[in-house]
Amino acid sequence: MGKEVIQAIKDRVSIRDYQAREIADDKIKDIIEAAHLAPSAGNLQPWEFHIVKNKEKISQLAELTSGQEWIASSPVIIVISALTDISKQKYGERGSSLYAIQDTAAAIENLLLAAESYDLGSCWVGDFNEGDVKRILSLKESSWPVAFVTLGYTASKAEETRPQRSIDEVMTIIN
Repeated sequence: MGKEVIQAIKDRVSIRDYQAREIADDKIKDIIEAAHLAPSAGNLQPWEFHIVKNKEKISQLAELTSGQEWIASSPVIIVISALTDISKQKYGERGSSLYAIQDTAAAIENLLLAAESYDLGSCWVGDFNEGDVKRILSLKESSWPVAFVTLGYTASKAEETRPQRSIDEVMTIIN
């Protein structure tokens, strides 16, 4: 991967405008491998990555969001699901309702940073109906869709990014 981690973190922004250009499967596989290397409670790796390239399915998924039509122009949508039953077996309800989601979120962040390292644009989307996603993609009962990540070559970057809260606002040092 081409960029240092800190630089990738600083450079990454949510992209909502993609070129129609196809992404090579080996790049997608490398990105998923990076996501799969995320830490997880008990090393259970309670996640699945569903790579959607079919334009009809992408359009159907885009329709499940609240007015985010731009999603339909994404060359790839990766639907990331938490396998809550795996975490529940080891950690009970807390594993199912919290750890599986935390673990999956860590994998998603790895995915976003890996995409950035390949100079691919991405956007984390959480506004959708999980049941409809499961139906459209024929996911198993224990697979809980947590997020879509749109992926593609950037057509245009946002001119302005949202201001970040200052470090002093978000950090407390306890001595």
